[in-house]
Amino acid sequence: MDEAVQTLAAQPAQILSGGTDFFPALGDRPAPASIIDISALSELKGIHTERDCIRIGGLTTWSELLCTPLPRSFNGLKAAAREIGGIQIQNRGTVAGNLCNASPAADSVPPFLTLDAEVQLVSTAGVRRMPTANFITGNRKTLRRPDEILSQIIVPRTVDDAASVFLKLGARKYLVISIAMVAVLIKVDSARRVSVARVALGSCSVAAKRLSDLERDLVGKQINSSLADLVSENHLRPLSPITDVRATAEYRHDAALTLVRRAIQECAETC
Repeated sequence: MDEAVQTLAAQPAQILSGGTDFFPALGDRPAPASIIDISALSELKGIHTERDCIRIGGLTTWSELLCTPLPRSFNGLKAAAREIGGIQIQNRGTVAGNLCNASPAADSVPPFLTLDAEVQLVSTAGVRRMPTANFITGNRKTLRRPDEILSQIIVPRTVDDAASVFLKLGARKYLVISIAMVAVLIKVDSARRVSVARVALGSCSVAAKRLSDLERDLVGKQINSSLADLVSENHLRPLSPITDVRATAEYRHDAALTLVRRAIQECAETC
């Protein structure tokens, strides 16, 4: 790890981990002249459970995450992991690569937002942490500096027992880029009222977003079959869906509303 960050500080280079986004994006163009392959760095691998947080190494693959016993609140993230490409991609693609690629349709981002996850960035200048929501600033844009490596994703253990779900809509079931996707996390108190609610949407803005107004409206409500009826068009105002080859902006908006209601209903049923 020290050698990698020292090399990056001396000469900016493309970081290569799983390569599942990097190589397809090249098309028929040659690879960059400078590439640093970090895929063998043991310091960046594995999932470690601590008293107050769970640390996911940046080079952890989606298959490794799926095989690791994790709290119930990670069920939504695991559901998203199963949607990232096929088995071959899940065996090779890394958690850090998915975040640093910063696609608006990156499946892992909405679940990480509902987990209040932070990213840890390492360089010769030191270590810095920031919320995932701040790290991704737009379409393929992040706050990672050219001399930094995303070493860990850190999830606070404040909602271990919360229910969580992930729903994704695409033109087909598997191996598809999403039209819209939603992650929902709900924790209830002893009176079966919502004590924590987190809702994040992807593929409907330049970066995935939390629906803070909806989250506030859900807190304090009784868990029952009508909880999803609280979701209204106004709750989706932070979104800015576009029209592209997969769907129109209007369809994305309508699909997002339906997915949020379904995800909240599924979460309520498992609380």
